[in-house]
Amino acid sequence: EVQLVESGGGLVQAGGSLRLSCATSGFSMDEYAIGWFRQAPGKEHELISCISRRDNTIWYKDSVEGRFTVSSDIAKNVVTLLMDNLKPEDTAVYICTADRIWRSTNCRRGYEYWGQGTQVTVSS
Repeated sequence: EVQLVESGGGLVQAGGSLRLSCATSGFSMDEYAIGWFRQAPGKEHELISCISRRDNTIWYKDSVEGRFTVSSDIAKNVVTLLMDNLKPEDTAVYICTADRIWRSTNCRRGYEYWGQGTQVTVSS
């Protein structure tokens, strides 16, 4: 059974940093793409970063590129999203997702498995 459990959210002032972790189980990260979505109040989910170990692909949405860094530790089955220089508009629930790679290794895709999410609040 695929399981994704996020942790590390919280309240931080603008300009601060947070490190989100996604503990994964039930699958091999070499065979799955991992995506980080966020959902702000009143808005739809948006994909902000993803990683595919199959072809060493990492992608960031323009609004977070240069501030967020995604990485994976296959030995610990953990995917980390380091968020620096946070802004109030980064306030959202952050959700870790996973999807089996079959043919396309593009990590910008629909995701089948979703975690419960962790709240990130950035105060101005």
